[in-house]
Amino acid sequence: MWKYIFIEVERIMEFTQQHQRVPLRSEAKRPAGRLLESLEIELREVVEKPPIESSVIQVQGVDNRHGTPRLHFSAVGCCSGFPTAGKPILSYLLARLSRRQPSERASTRAPFPSSFLQQPPATQDLVLSYPYAFNSENEILATLHAISSKNQIWRSYIGMGYYNCSVPQTILRNLLENPGWITQYTPYQPEVSQGRLESLLNYQTMVCDITGMDTANASLLDEATAAAEAMQLCHRHNKRRKFFVDPRCHPQTIAVIQTRAKYTGVLIELKLPQEMDFSGKDVSGVLFQYPDTEGRVEDFTELVERAHQTGSLACCATDLLALCILRPPGEFGVDIALGSSQRFGVPLGYGGPHAAFFAVRESLVRMMPGRMVGVTRDAAGKEVYRLALQTREQHIRRDKATSNICTAQALLANMAAMFAIYHGSHGLKHIARRVHNATLILSEGLKRAGHKLQHDLFFDTLKVQCGCSVKEVLGRAVQRQINFRLFEGGTLGISLDETVNEKDLDDLLWIFGCESSAELVAESMGEERRGIPGTAFKRTSPFLTHQVFNSYHSETNIVRYMKKLENKDISLVHSMIPLGSCTMKLNSSSELAPITWKEFANIHPFVPLDQAQGYQQLFQELEKDLCELTGYDQISFQPNSFFIFKAREKTE
Repeated sequence: MWKYIFIEVERIMEFTQQHQRVPLRSEAKRPAGRLLESLEIELREVVEKPPIESSVIQVQGVDNRHGTPRLHFSAVGCCSGFPTAGKPILSYLLARLSRRQPSERASTRAPFPSSFLQQPPATQDLVLSYPYAFNSENEILATLHAISSKNQIWRSYIGMGYYNCSVPQTILRNLLENPGWITQYTPYQPEVSQGRLESLLNYQTMVCDITGMDTANASLLDEATAAAEAMQLCHRHNKRRKFFVDPRCHPQTIAVIQTRAKYTGVLIELKLPQEMDFSGKDVSGVLFQYPDTEGRVEDFTELVERAHQTGSLACCATDLLALCILRPPGEFGVDIALGSSQRFGVPLGYGGPHAAFFAVRESLVRMMPGRMVGVTRDAAGKEVYRLALQTREQHIRRDKATSNICTAQALLANMAAMFAIYHGSHGLKHIARRVHNATLILSEGLKRAGHKLQHDLFFDTLKVQCGCSVKEVLGRAVQRQINFRLFEGGTLGISLDETVNEKDLDDLLWIFGCESSAELVAESMGEERRGIPGTAFKRTSPFLTHQVFNSYHSETNIVRYMKKLENKDISLVHSMIPLGSCTMKLNSSSELAPITWKEFANIHPFVPLDQAQGYQQLFQELEKDLCELTGYDQISFQPNSFFIFKAREKTE
């Protein structure tokens, strides 16, 4: 493969001495112009008389734009035809130049060829066929505004793991939009990462407390890939190939698990709990959703016990907000709990990015994927934070690693942690009860209007069998610009969230033909309004009892806490960071501002495409530009952090 190499001419001898240990002659230390002239002779001789049949060095030109001449030439990395077999061609060329006598150089001195003054193709500006010509930041923002206006902001009650939420402005302004929080390097160097490490430890503590599990990691990429990681952990644990998945998990979770299993040798079987047979002792684990994708709250204690009797692991995909009033999975023996923390103050963003959580019982800690923050003491005996169990990391464990630089969503995990710190356990319980009560009121109104609910016990999601024409209901929903989830068989799904108010409930009741308002329905309800708190599923265990979750419930205090953590770290607002990574970039304010615009932030990932035309335009234009830049035909937007390019296939 050809590559361009740029060498400062006046330092070529020093380069040779340092890297190839070739004796440096004093007479070779001449001004850059004379050395350049001599080097050109050498280059031309090698090009015209190569030591192998075909030329392997191509002189490309001289660049004087920065005051110091630079030779541009391309060379194959190695060639056995040279006297220095197995060494780079550049080393051979420089070694020859350093060994030549001054008389030899003088006898072969010649003027520069015209090719030295030509710009090499690789350094020419690439012109993209882009429809915009930006001259200022304002023009870029105006164009983005025009694109965002093509997204339609409807009220989406689709659910499936994605919900509208109220992002506290103090967290939005002081964390999400703050370069002091978004430009730090990955916290592998604890001396300059104490702030973020403390915040991520808060996230882990939050997840452990709410799920009732022993240990949690510092986040994964999303719920679906976290479920796939749970499947692989089960397979690593007992080496069994079969894995049961409850078909009432979210469909995107099932799809990702099936794709991962296809390439890892795991056999996926979709079965309801009563159909699962563990007697063959060939099942590595089982995954179920609690509450499930249809909204039902079900007791999985018996399923977990059956799995454990034959050495299988039990994995539970769950909802953090629901668990604030619902019995946590750790209390009925689950081995792995996972899900998304998006509801804790992170906008929808058309599907991401959102931080997934992953928690396990103590015996599975060393098999757990993702980074973990631990507490230790420094040389002075002070309590400090660092990444724990780093033998699981890719830079140490290599191909057997279960964690690397890309297995986390640190910024979104920090937002979720601050959301929990800001509200505390009492605030989270209040939000959860409010969402649940709104769902109870809606369910009662729907039943009074003649519709049938598929499930009696639920948290925030209803599956409705319409007592009238589904087409009529959907037509009314369009008038109010409301999205529902459409199940097979004509049933509708309605998932409420913390942004729902009384007017929203009135609109929903009107769409389904209920003549009463939400207020009247609520006033007439009796025991029906008790819901989960009146059942055995009610949560009785405390959570978020640590001091950090009970100290910063005012804006002043939470801002001071976030600033204190920010100042413990080194980010690009403080200095340059002497580490190399794709994560190290100071995103401009004009790039960050649009992610908070409601036209981008409040779009559910499963809305009809005609409501997300702005996003579709961005995808299409970005795909086209990246393909032009790289020379590939297609890219995939699937990975959260990187793009995958598909090479052009050869055709006859």
